[in-house]
Amino acid sequence: MRAETEFFLNSIREFCPSMTEAELSQFASKLRFTELKKKEVFLQSGEIQKAIGFVTKGLVRSFFIDQDGNERTVGFYPEGDYATHYPAFISQKPSKYAIQCLEPTTFACLSFEDMQWIYQQSQNFEKYGRLVAEEILKRQQARIESFVFQTAEERYLDFIKQHPALFNRVSLSHLCSYLGIERQSLTRIRQKIAHH
Repeated sequence: MRAETEFFLNSIREFCPSMTEAELSQFASKLRFTELKKKEVFLQSGEIQKAIGFVTKGLVRSFFIDQDGNERTVGFYPEGDYATHYPAFISQKPSKYAIQCLEPTTFACLSFEDMQWIYQQSQNFEKYGRLVAEEILKRQQARIESFVFQTAEERYLDFIKQHPALFNRVSLSHLCSYLGIERQSLTRIRQKIAHH
């Protein structure tokens, strides 16, 4: 798993350039790798997530089942993203969401206890933890605001702009569910854009 470890460490270096190599190798020694097949579940809803998962290869989505029994996709996490319901993870409470692989996926996992231990060892990792939390908060806020201030078409265009590489990797039904639009509406929006 050398390549996967290096991929993760590079992502940390980018986020937090002050990190030392000694800190990174201490961190790397705590990582455990998990490989799952397409459709396998990394986290069940109602479970407490014992380890945070960083996607080093593949693609996952998080979703919940609504009152009518429909799956509602709330996020897609490709390589370089954390697959976690962060608020539930940091408070060690049951997750409201499930996380499922859309492709064969490799996760670099760090247990909650090891994460706390690393924060105590290293100010840089504490800073990295804060930066990750801020990034997650910004994304969640942007998602909430997209439903408040944007039309379905604007949400769709935004998704394509921000995730051009994801567009061909997620199914239309998952995309519709994520954007909060019916399939027919999405077809209409796509036809309209194609004719522009």
